[in-house]
Amino acid sequence: MKKLILVALLSSALIAHAQTKKELVQKLLTLQQPGIENLAKNMVEQPAGQMMQQAGMVLQQQIPADQREAVGKNIQAEIKKYVDESVPPMRERAVKLAPSTIGATLEEKFSEDELKQLIAWFDSPVNKKYLQLGPEMQTAFMQKLVAEARPILDPKLQALEQKVRNALSGPAGAASSSSPSPSPAAKPAKATPPAKAASK
Repeated sequence: MKKLILVALLSSALIAHAQTKKELVQKLLTLQQPGIENLAKNMVEQPAGQMMQQAGMVLQQQIPADQREAVGKNIQAEIKKYVDESVPPMRERAVKLAPSTIGATLEEKFSEDELKQLIAWFDSPVNKKYLQLGPEMQTAFMQKLVAEARPILDPKLQALEQKVRNALSGPAGAASSSSPSPSPAAKPAKATPPAKAASK
């Protein structure tokens, strides 16, 4: 009888411990939810931003000047619609996945004491201030990085763009040429030392 009581007490203690740990993990996930939602948002916005940049280059190069504004506004509206429609379900999905991924790892790899320390950190005024200032710091950093990188990357991108154009136009030029002499499209492909120099 005493053994049964002891086993029951041990079992209840283990269950209480497991519940406490699960509750700590859940609290951590709640504290991390804004970051989890932000990851989902970035996952949607990043490719949309890249597409907008590519569209901007095409607008400048291929669309007549008098049509650029209207076409640009139309593209912006479509991209905004995509983001507005895609962010909420992605955010919801990310929050649902968090317990079985992040939560499972936290529960397996961290002790109860370590989880309490993590909660104290995430819930601290210092961390909250850091997270609040995060977007501002990131924006300032990215603006500075883009400004610093543009003189380095722009010549390389222009050279790469020229090489891609040559590669795309080469076969077409050769196919359309009826004379045995080298096609006009093939000549620019060979005359690329300045582009190569720029790419270094």
